[in-house]
Amino acid sequence: MKFAQPLFLWVLLAALPAAAGLFYWSWHVKQKLMQQFIRSRLLGNLTVGVSPRRQAIRLALLAAALAGALLALARPQWGFAWEEAKQKGLDIIVAMDTSRSMLATDVAPNRLEKAKLAAFDLMRQAKSDRLGLVAFAGNAFLQSPLTLDDQAFRQNLDAVNVGIIPQGGTALSAAIHTSIAAFEKNNDNHKVIVLFTDGEDHDADTETLAAAKEAAETGIHIFTVGVGTPAGELLRVKDDQGNFSYIKDEDGNVVKSHLNQPLLQQIATEANGFYLPLQGANPMEALYARGLAPLPKSESTTRLTRVYRERYHWFLAFAAICLLLEFMLPESPRRSHRKESANSPARSALQTAAATFCFVLMAALTGQASPSGAFSDYQSGDYKAAFDEYNRLSQQNTNDYRLHYDAGAAAYRAKQLEKAEKQFNETLSSPAVAPDLPTQEHTYYNLGNTEYRLGEPLSEPDKKKERWQQAVDSYTHALRLNTNDLDARNNLAFVKRKLEELKQQQQQQKKQNKDQKDQDNKDQNQQQQQQQQNQDQKDQKDQQQQSSKQDQKSGQDKKNDEEQKKQEQAQKDKEQQEQQAKAGEQKDKDKSQEEAQQAAAAAAAGQMTPDEARQILASQKDDEKTLIFQPDNKQANTQTGKIKDW
Repeated sequence: MKFAQPLFLWVLLAALPAAAGLFYWSWHVKQKLMQQFIRSRLLGNLTVGVSPRRQAIRLALLAAALAGALLALARPQWGFAWEEAKQKGLDIIVAMDTSRSMLATDVAPNRLEKAKLAAFDLMRQAKSDRLGLVAFAGNAFLQSPLTLDDQAFRQNLDAVNVGIIPQGGTALSAAIHTSIAAFEKNNDNHKVIVLFTDGEDHDADTETLAAAKEAAETGIHIFTVGVGTPAGELLRVKDDQGNFSYIKDEDGNVVKSHLNQPLLQQIATEANGFYLPLQGANPMEALYARGLAPLPKSESTTRLTRVYRERYHWFLAFAAICLLLEFMLPESPRRSHRKESANSPARSALQTAAATFCFVLMAALTGQASPSGAFSDYQSGDYKAAFDEYNRLSQQNTNDYRLHYDAGAAAYRAKQLEKAEKQFNETLSSPAVAPDLPTQEHTYYNLGNTEYRLGEPLSEPDKKKERWQQAVDSYTHALRLNTNDLDARNNLAFVKRKLEELKQQQQQQKKQNKDQKDQDNKDQNQQQQQQQQNQDQKDQKDQQQQSSKQDQKSGQDKKNDEEQKKQEQAQKDKEQQEQQAKAGEQKDKDKSQEEAQQAAAAAAAGQMTPDEARQILASQKDDEKTLIFQPDNKQANTQTGKIKDW
């Protein structure tokens, strides 16, 4: 068993004797007053049946109730559960210069011890940040990785001395590169390097500034802390016998070390930090407040921790039962009289009912529901049970805005975002919250987180934009109530950036839709033009086919016409021939008739007819042919050429 508030145990030790003295003094005063107002002979009759033992028991019950209440306030705890501890913080690497120039005593006791004390102060400021340690001189190595264990960091820092790095000199570029490599690559925490050195760099300034620029490109901030004075100091070391001797260079000259402020300022400027000399009151508080605290801190799971179970409600229940018994226990034993016998069953039943009701009420308060029980569930990680209990209590006591706020916080942790939003709105709508400005600011902040988470999974851009705009309004209200709330300021900037990205996506989507629509219209027009061209080509082809058909038809018709004309001409020629033949026949007939008539007339006149004349001439012509000379065969055989008719 352990007590979360052990101070109340000391209060208990002082309260019990004080309570006993108070009870004794009150009893003594009571007796004295009774003797003053009541005669001695009547006092005995009036106090008949009063039991001093019962009075002592009642006083003991009061003392036990007081002890139980104080033990409950001490918050006894036993039993525990392992839970992941989540913290918001930075990753800080402390780079400590361990070269021999850090032995200069221009700052007391010397530069190295002064720097180590400043690193301890930084550790106390960085309560929720992880710290690591890099020691460097002519080379650098990781002395302590990033950790939340302050004791481990303190032990490693105590072990740092001038001889821890075998290679002498000062290599600031090596220190920066080693510090960069010490950060976890997949961690989203903001990374910071705090460089404690006098700035005497044996590397080229260009190499050191290039390393600082490389750190800035990876998102690392470098804050340089100048240890020493610009005037400088002669370097001396202490041997084993305790004697001091000055450090000399190769030429035998005593070495004097100076603070190189310009180089440290350039390094900090290149890596988005600033330079701070290690002088004045509380320089590390100024460094953390001005440089580290404004940086956004991300939430990260660190390690498993023990969460002890609260058991105070048992002692609180014990105190309540003692008070109830003291109230119900009379100072005198019950007297049984006949005249009271009729009322005794009713009184007994009433007392029994009252006792039962009180015990049931105490069981309900201690075993089932209470704000403390809900808070215990919240701390143990059972957020759903905590929300159910806070919600039930808020419905019973609607004027307590704190119950609505706690219910909203539990619902948010349980991923019941809509219920969380409702509870936070009810908290803000309560009139009692008006004077409680911190609660208002926290409510607006948590409401902004809830509204952002509600809008995050939405697929419709307009609804998501509306939710995120509500989150922006809530963060703005929170900043108006507390302008120093860096978490609200960072979340506001983050959500605004998300809104801008969403608007750009919408504009790009609209542009793409418009381009797609134009392209579709263009494609449709091209398709229509192509269809029109195809149709025109088809029509032209049809026309060509029809024209060719017509040409073929016209050729065929022409041929048919020619044949028909030929046939008609032949028919006409035939008809003409027939007509000529008929005309010839008719002419011959007419001629024959005319000749017959002429012959008849000639006969009648004793003359020849033309036919008779022709017959006579024809016969004479035949006679002439027979008189043609025919040469002999010999001459015919020797003569060449044609036969000459003469």
